[in-house]
Amino acid sequence: MFDMYEGFASYKNWHFDLLNYTSAEYGGLHHAAVRIAGENVYRHLKHEGGTHRVQRIPEVGLSSRMQRIHTGTMTVIILPQPVEFDIQIDPKDLRIDTFRSRGAGGQSVNTTDSAVRIVHLPTGVTAECQQTRSQLQNRDTAMRVLKARLYQSMMGKETEQRHTARKQQVGTRSQSERIRTYNFSQDRVTDHRTGYVTRDIKEFMRGGEALHDLISDVREHAEREALIEMVESCSSSNLNSQRPGNPSE
Repeated sequence: MFDMYEGFASYKNWHFDLLNYTSAEYGGLHHAAVRIAGENVYRHLKHEGGTHRVQRIPEVGLSSRMQRIHTGTMTVIILPQPVEFDIQIDPKDLRIDTFRSRGAGGQSVNTTDSAVRIVHLPTGVTAECQQTRSQLQNRDTAMRVLKARLYQSMMGKETEQRHTARKQQVGTRSQSERIRTYNFSQDRVTDHRTGYVTRDIKEFMRGGEALHDLISDVREHAEREALIEMVESCSSSNLNSQRPGNPSE
């Protein structure tokens, strides 16, 4: 799925900059962070945030009679980075750790303690970067990511207070609120928010036109829902203002 998003960035001619890539001990990817920049990036990707479910049959270790579908999940978090926003952070509220880079990046990255992890002590929010051999550059990048996460947290609280139960649940990321299923055994991808279904999962995982079509469908659905919510909110306000005895009359 990491490769899928990298392929989608290439398809859209966006910049895809790797910030962190940590392999799992048993193989595959444990977690990764990237910075994607380009035209309308956040508008296209903001609804990708949430829990993604993958159903597949492991390729090794099982005979044909013993094959069972393996279900796993991964969480995608999309952080906006507006051109202009500034969050003041007291240096006393930060803990900065350095360590040797690991995973992708080549041996030259792993020879010094150039990777940086920053922890915002009051909130527990963390960010790390091991992109380059320069500890200073990694620290600057990690600080930008930290500010973006704090910004998202602040905006999320305001959104939760402002929106009604109609809003899409893309922020809690619990397994019961999975947004999409990738079923390899049935060659099918299903988005649970809109019911959109597409086949040829191998082509879909390349991150090209098939993913673009699904993302466009989800975005249009979300925009319709937002418009309906706005209209209903305005209608409710107008009805309240027209009731007899309303102080505004």
